[in-house]
Amino acid sequence: MTTYLDHAATTPVRPEVADAYARALQVAGNPSSLHAAGRAARRVLEESRESIAADLGADPAEVILTAGGTEADNLAVQGIWRARAKEGRPGLVTSAVEHHAVLETAQHLAEHEGAETHELGVDVTGVVRTEELAELLAEQGERTGLVSVMWANNEVGTIQPIEQVASIAREHAVPVHSDAVQAVGQVPVDFAASGLDALSFSGHKLGAPIGIGALLARRGLGLVPVQHGGGQERSVRSGTLPHASFAALAAAVGAAVTDLAVEAQRRARLRDRLIAGVLEAVPDAELRGAPGAGRLPGNAHFTFSGADADALLFTLDAAGVCASSGSACQAGVQQPSHVLLAMGADDGAARSAVRLTLGWSSSEEDVEALLAALPEAVARARAAYRPRPSQQRAAVKEAS
Repeated sequence: MTTYLDHAATTPVRPEVADAYARALQVAGNPSSLHAAGRAARRVLEESRESIAADLGADPAEVILTAGGTEADNLAVQGIWRARAKEGRPGLVTSAVEHHAVLETAQHLAEHEGAETHELGVDVTGVVRTEELAELLAEQGERTGLVSVMWANNEVGTIQPIEQVASIAREHAVPVHSDAVQAVGQVPVDFAASGLDALSFSGHKLGAPIGIGALLARRGLGLVPVQHGGGQERSVRSGTLPHASFAALAAAVGAAVTDLAVEAQRRARLRDRLIAGVLEAVPDAELRGAPGAGRLPGNAHFTFSGADADALLFTLDAAGVCASSGSACQAGVQQPSHVLLAMGADDGAARSAVRLTLGWSSSEEDVEALLAALPEAVARARAAYRPRPSQQRAAVKEAS
């Protein structure tokens, strides 16, 4: 039986979400059509929009449908920055530990459109340095068009002080976007109370199918479209609206926020048991990220010195345990984690990371299966990448 500990990459579709999706699929019609079938599909769409808004502290008019977190991030970062750059505010501030959907977008804008980018540093636990943001905006606030800081990190699970970030930016009239893909459904998210101007999230992290997400964007926020067409979503996001997928997203958000405190406590107990078990089984393993309540309840992230992450993951997989080394978007790419490097880890440690993440379907049995398989997996991964004596002698000879 497979032990699934990669919920941060994607989580299984919830049964109630599959039911909602199947029911909505029976409603034929394009939501933009004016006939009866189109109106029926539109009703499904708008009721789903209202449900999502209510669950996340937003107004229905602030919910913009997207194909997932990456599109939502791109629409927010490109759309907001371009609108502000037209006003003479080319500055674009991110943190050094953002998801690549934000970092690569910022880099593209810098290389091709003249964005003046700045990456905020983080401490050893991955928490963004808000004092650096305050100092930067005190000097360059009038030239800054956007601040984008994720709500919770997708690799190490560290939760960021989003309300403080928003408060600092508000003093300089700088809009703030947050990639909340990992936060929604794990910690309380209230868009209105957060002080944010835009927030991205993705359905497949919550138990919805892959390929659906949303951007919450404050009414009146300037957004330049990233793609063009019929302008179905506030004239900033074009494309035929998938009402069935949106119904699935609404069902997933609703299920994730229902009894959130109870579920978060359950996951945190499993996480703490997992962390204690890993540190007992492999005493030199190093837990990365913020401690306790400062990290997502479903996240445990370790580095294992002397073990290549890919070798360790392959060995765990052979034992029936699914885990990852970080963002699934970068899986198979032989490079150290930019998140761990920003936190001060060296290159070797950044290449030895394993992320173990829990979700709505996780159980004690999953934790025990991981702990049973881990010691041998670590030993094999270390042995496989330990230089042979002949290799060591050759390396010494070459160096001399």
